[in-house]
Amino acid sequence: MKRSLSAFPLALALFLGVALTIGAPQFAGAQKKDDPVLARVNGVEIRQSDLDIAEADVGPSLQVQEPNARKEALLAYMIDLTALAQAAAKQKLDAASDFEQRMAYAKNKVLMEALLGDLAKKASTDAEMKKLYDESVAKTQPEEEVRARHILVKTEKEAQDVLAKLKGGADFEKLAREISTDPSAKTNGGDLEYFTKGQMVAEFSDAAFKLTKGQISQPVKTQFGFHVIKVEDKRMKPVPKFEDVKDQVQAFVVRKAQAEVVMKVRSEAKIENLLKKEAPQAPAKAEPKKK
Repeated sequence: MKRSLSAFPLALALFLGVALTIGAPQFAGAQKKDDPVLARVNGVEIRQSDLDIAEADVGPSLQVQEPNARKEALLAYMIDLTALAQAAAKQKLDAASDFEQRMAYAKNKVLMEALLGDLAKKASTDAEMKKLYDESVAKTQPEEEVRARHILVKTEKEAQDVLAKLKGGADFEKLAREISTDPSAKTNGGDLEYFTKGQMVAEFSDAAFKLTKGQISQPVKTQFGFHVIKVEDKRMKPVPKFEDVKDQVQAFVVRKAQAEVVMKVRSEAKIENLLKKEAPQAPAKAEPKKK
């Protein structure tokens, strides 16, 4: 029945939509002091710092989660990578016409990630995160929430039968577990927890928000079927605590800072976008000569 979920104020949600154009890259950074050699391939050392770089690059695609197995998988990847690179060099594939171009691209990408990664560390201070949180809370309008249970059935007649059983003393939660066609009702007794008006389909929300605490609705028709709704509680939506949304706030702060830097660098660079140059206009038709 829920149309959408909102974990944080609208101000932050709107900002996220803009900021998502720039990610928060993982960058290994400077080599660690404790950087043991983990393997050698034809004399070439593979260190822990190499695995850290590999983790940032291919780690998200690894299915292995157990730390030791994950480390072994990354090391196997680095061994293969090193051995194959050596084999490619023996075949002089680094002399290919596009090799330098590919290397330049790889270097630019690593430098970009280094810049954005460094910026992420500098931007995500507690002061900046708390500032964004406070600004978002200040912009948040008070909003009513309802906590309700429902029993969903296919026909209006079935819904009227449900009402009759409830009037006869049947327990709402038990009845929801037994007959509701909402699959989650089998485990939660039809409990939808707290929701705002915009989080449910209109017909359901209109009915639920008109009820008082403890009141049960008449059958309500939606695209899902017929509902019998019981309001368990009403309240004003509480503002989430800073500690509960700190990770989200950090992501917003980082992406905002990165987006600003990207726009600044782009505006200061001398850019010639030849793809966007206007297409040549068709020559004007010659007018017929007057007799």
